Amino acid sequence: MSTLKEKYDGEIVTALKEELGYTNRMCLPRLKKVVVNMGMGIAEKDAYRAHTEELTQITGQKPAPTRARKSISNFKLREGMTIGSKVTLRGRRMYEFLDRLVNAALPRIRDFRGLPANAFDAQGNYTLGIREQTIFPEIDPNKANVVQGLDVTIVTESTDRREAKLLLEKMGFPFAATD
Repeated sequence: MSTLKEKYDGEIVTALKEELGYTNRMCLPRLKKVVVNMGMGIAEKDAYRAHTEELTQITGQKPAPTRARKSISNFKLREGMTIGSKVTLRGRRMYEFLDRLVNAALPRIRDFRGLPANAFDAQGNYTLGIREQTIFPEIDPNKANVVQGLDVTIVTESTDRREAKLLLEKMGFPFAATD
């Protein structure tokens, strides 16, 4: 079992109960899923295959292709063309990925001063953009042909931003200090 899941079940649940004033554990905010998306634009098959293998190494799960919904001639884009890939993580893999993200990948970002605290939507979901896939220890920077960014969306079962932020802070997410 992931250490982050054990920490959530042991420490975080009791801390959230105290801070939020809930008595029922099922009322507490919790993680629902994590979606990792890597958009590649129009890519050749070899480049798409390489990015797909890297996303598989990062998440531990095979990605699904994302396709263009409509044609845009200025971008040389046709409806149905593969323009990226995404992975939806739940359960054990979700907690393992978040554990590696917080403890291994984010500290490797150069000049890292914390995550932006204003990236929550109204439902309490958090979206994080990562500029390089090479910050993950599974990716060898010498073998990565192209530096590619990716988006990580953390979907919570929270009712508002404040509860979701408190949940992620308890899980160890390093948010930047607000002025």
